[in-house]
Amino acid sequence: MLQKLKKVDYVVVFILLIFMGISLMAIYSVTTGTKFAGSHIKMLEFYILAFIAFFALILLDYKLLVKYALYLYLFGIMLLIAVNFFGSDVNGAQGWFKIGGFSLQPAELFKLLLIIFLTYLLMKRPKAKLSLWRDVLPIGGLTFIPFALVMIQNDLGNALSYVLILLGLLWIGNIKFLHAFLALIILAAVAVGGIFSYIHYHDNIEKFLNNIGRNHWTERIDPWLVPDKATAKASYHTKNAKLAIASGGMMGEGYMKGTSVQSGRVPYTYSDSIFVEIAEEFGFVGSSIVLLLYFILIHRLILICLECRDRAGPLLIVGVVSMMLYQIFENIGAFIGIMPLTGITLPFISYGGTSLLINMASIGVVMSVRVHGHEVSEDFITPTQKISSTKQA
Repeated sequence: MLQKLKKVDYVVVFILLIFMGISLMAIYSVTTGTKFAGSHIKMLEFYILAFIAFFALILLDYKLLVKYALYLYLFGIMLLIAVNFFGSDVNGAQGWFKIGGFSLQPAELFKLLLIIFLTYLLMKRPKAKLSLWRDVLPIGGLTFIPFALVMIQNDLGNALSYVLILLGLLWIGNIKFLHAFLALIILAAVAVGGIFSYIHYHDNIEKFLNNIGRNHWTERIDPWLVPDKATAKASYHTKNAKLAIASGGMMGEGYMKGTSVQSGRVPYTYSDSIFVEIAEEFGFVGSSIVLLLYFILIHRLILICLECRDRAGPLLIVGVVSMMLYQIFENIGAFIGIMPLTGITLPFISYGGTSLLINMASIGVVMSVRVHGHEVSEDFITPTQKISSTKQA
């Protein structure tokens, strides 16, 4: 066990500890004297559990997770179906199991399960380019199932994360350049067409969404695309968040001195909006340090990917990197006006047990790749690779 722990990238561990310190300080700053007072203690407990899961997954050979990927996928699908019937509604999304004082969000958990499952599917393919009909479309269809289930829960943020994970894994899974180019053209056309239609046919779309019970989407998208038509309630969050970030200036207003975040004008500063607290109280410099830490973390993960000899390892890491990049970009982008507000947490800093646990577990899987990924297991060599090796011999 000690030999395995010696192979861990302790730069990554150090960064995670820094994130823990930033998270606890930020949560304490905005919850002291409120009904959420003591949340930093709860977050510390979450971090202890998350570090236990982190080191447990390091010691577990990631190849075992990939081996049982189908069962993990089916288990995740069952949870996503069950939460639609027995889940609790939080901020307009019915996606939580609440048992006593513990809450579980299956959509968060499924992100890691999806990465493992897609790795399993792509790893079994030969190194030749992926076939559109035999590989890309079936894998896309299997990703669409959880996407649809999470969209039913009214959780757009996590549903979109599945798409980004799929795209990242198809890219490294050796998709044909033509297929990738066409997919990008289609996605761009859908995005541009959707934005154009939403802006120019807003009233009709708003009426349609209200009729199907998705007025929550309108409240999220209006402040981003048509702020002049957004209700005061819908634009309240992002408008005050921008003002708070701007007021932070270069050096910030000082720890526990943020005018907007301390007064409560910015909602959910301890969870989804925690970047706003950092920006207002520590300014551009503090925000840049947080982004630099994320950059170093992603860079270290990519280095581990490049060093791995096993085929499954790089797929897992690219899936985790895709998930992380999406979460960081979406969370911060929503508060500076370049992305819609979807309720995605800021990795390792926002308050939330499920989110923290899954993000830490994901990094634990990457560390497992670093520890166990230098030896190629026979169980993970495809028949085509075995034939090729025999011919070379």
